Parts: sequence; structure tokens; C-alpha cells
Amino acid sequence: MTERTIAVDYLARVEGEGALKVRLDGRTVTDVELRIFEPPRFFEAFLRGRAYAEAPDITARICGICPVAYQMSSCHAIERALGIRVGGALRDLRRVLYCGEWIESHALHVYLLHAPDFLGYPDAIRLAKDHPEIVRQGLALKKAGNEVLNVLGGREIHPINVRVGGFYRLPTDEELERLRSTLRTAVDLAEATVRLAAGLPFPDVQEPYEFVALRHPEEYPMNEGRLVSSAGLEIDPADFEREFEERQVPHSHALQCVRRGGGSYHVGPLARYNLNADRLTPRAAAAARGAGLGREERNPYRSIVVRAVEIVLACEEALRLLERYRAPEAAWVPAPDGFRGGGGAAITEAPRGILFHRYRLAPDGRIEEARIVPPTSQNQKRIEDDLRHLVERSVDLDDARLTDACEKAVRNYDPCISCATHFLRLDIERR
Repeated sequence: MTERTIAVDYLARVEGEGALKVRLDGRTVTDVELRIFEPPRFFEAFLRGRAYAEAPDITARICGICPVAYQMSSCHAIERALGIRVGGALRDLRRVLYCGEWIESHALHVYLLHAPDFLGYPDAIRLAKDHPEIVRQGLALKKAGNEVLNVLGGREIHPINVRVGGFYRLPTDEELERLRSTLRTAVDLAEATVRLAAGLPFPDVQEPYEFVALRHPEEYPMNEGRLVSSAGLEIDPADFEREFEERQVPHSHALQCVRRGGGSYHVGPLARYNLNADRLTPRAAAAARGAGLGREERNPYRSIVVRAVEIVLACEEALRLLERYRAPEAAWVPAPDGFRGGGGAAITEAPRGILFHRYRLAPDGRIEEARIVPPTSQNQKRIEDDLRHLVERSVDLDDARLTDACEKAVRNYDPCISCATHFLRLDIERR
């Protein structure tokens, strides 16, 4: 039998540095490896011994694309430990800030990283030469999301205005009116994005995913909710580690998170949509129907359509919350007296899926232990399963076309590889 190896030394158009290796023995796939080889950055270790108030600023540095997700998960987990409840206008502002991150992150992926795969271009630069209007539209949407981060977060990258209990500073009326104007334009651009994405050519693929996402009683999930799955799971986010476990694999600097027992699962826009389509905002629901999305969507290539629908939702939801906003008396809720130490855990929905944080605090508020499980480490095993199925269907392709197909399958997930490099165990074998 003929042996073949498909190797992608550097995955293009994803955040961070990773590689891919597939081995075939004749027509049989013998091995699939999504290799994450960025140096691990040890953020959990950096957090130990630091004051809990530092966690949102430290964890924001994990990712330049989705820093708000790390800030929100850290805040919610620590607030659970301290007994802080954030509601009303402060809760609304947090949700608006998260909407801004979804807008900028999804727009970046849809237009600059993913759309070239379907339109026949190797990258967004060459796409812009032939279709400048498409790229301009994407950049305008990303700019709108960045403006939300700038106003509410203090700056566009690694925001500095988020704190445990709320914000350091509330936005002014003038800043909020500019945001409202920006979002009124952005929601129209977002609906045009759905129409663009829905018209792309998609392979006819259905995958047997177990979807996992938050579900909230009233709203499309971002900051809060129960953790549910398409297989019937329903737990409090604090029980995440009871149902899921991280494993080290020899080919990756990132831990792979799987269901206890070893099964892969899927997090991200497809999971959120499949588990929460009935929670879409009105314009987002209409956009989904117009794009031909049903109640269930299991084609990974159509994730670009779902991401576009989520941009509509984020613009519409942010605008709704800002139009009802009335400034609270204080920018944050203080921690109650009498804390004697303890722990808290939380999950929020990063653009790429659920992001778990758990902290144990000493009586003086220092962080004794931190655990972070990012979306990409949760999707890694599922990406490898998708690649195995793809190669099994495509063994007759030559190496160049099969390599291209594998890269495209990875980009369906919009993996944030840098976010995933958190493993702490290092085994050295010497002979």
C-alpha cells in the first residue's frame, strides 16, 4: 500500500501559529494531528499570588482578538467567589461590551480569514484587489466593534476599563450617542454580511456533533446561563470539570479538552445557534431565515453564515441595550465584608465558544489557584475528527488539493491558537 503524509507546516489565516499532519496508508487514515507549537505562556501560573483585582487585566493579555471574553469569565468567576451580584445598567454595559467583541472578531474572521476560501482567493489582500467593496464592508463592521471596545473598555485591544464588580469609569452621554449612531449603520452592514455569506458555495457535509454552549432563560447567551449540550447535558458552569477533562497529547503545546470518557464536542457559533436559535433577536432571526438556516445546522462550512447572523444579533442587541441605558449611581459593585477565602467558577461565550475560568482565593484576596480552559483547546479534538472524516471522503485528491481542503476545514472553526497554549505540565524523558 502507498503511504502518504499531508503536512501543513504553518496554518494560514488563523490567529496564532499551528500546523497540521495527516498520515494515510493507502486509503486508510492512520493519524491526524492538529499541532499547536507556540510556546506555552503559563497564564495560570502568572495569576497565582496576585490580587484578585488584577485578574481581568492579566487575562485580557491572553488574546488580542477576544480579550473581553477573558475579562468577563474572570470577573464572573471571582464575583461568584466573593458573593458580588452585578445587575441593572452595569450588566447591560457588560453585555454591550461583549457584543462589541463579537462584532469585531466575527467580522475579522468572516471577511478577512474565511471568505477567501469560498471566493477562490488565497488571502484577503488579493480579494481586495478584485472586490474592494467586500473588504471595505468587513473593515467598517470591525471598526464598529472596535469603537464599542474603545468606549466601554478604554481601548480597542486589551481593554483596561473592566474590573471585578463592573467598570472603572462609566461612558459619557456623548460617547454613547456616537455608539448608537455607529451601531445603527452597523446592523445594516451586518444584514448585508449574512446575504453575502449565504450566497457562498458550500460542500454538502453533515457532522455528528455534540454541541455544547450556554443557554439563558431569556436571551442569546454571552455572559450567563446553564451549560447545556445537544446530548442532554445541563449543568451549572461550576460543574464543568465534573463532565469535561483536559488531556495532554504529545503533538501539541495545548491541552485537549474532551468529554470525560474521551469524546470530542463542538463549541462556538454553530453550537450556540443549534442550542439557542429560539433566543435570536428579531432581525437576527429574520436574517437566519433569509439565509436558509433551519432549526438545526450541522454543516461546518456554513458556520460562516451563523457567524454573520451573530453579528446582526450583536449589533441589534447592543443598540437595544444602549437605547434603554440610564447611568447607574456607581461604576462598580463593591465586594461585601467578611470574605474568608473560597472559590468560584464561570463560563462565558467567547466568539469561538465557551471559556471556563475557575479561581481559588485566599482570605486576603490573593489568587491561590487559577484554571482556564479556552474554546480552541475544547475544539481541537473535534477539528481532528472533522479532518479525519474529510480525508476519508477525499483520498482520491492529489496532495496539493487535499492539503488545501484540510486547511479550509480547520478555518471553519476560526481557531485562536495563541489562546489555547496554556498547558502547565512538562514531561522530559532523558536516555
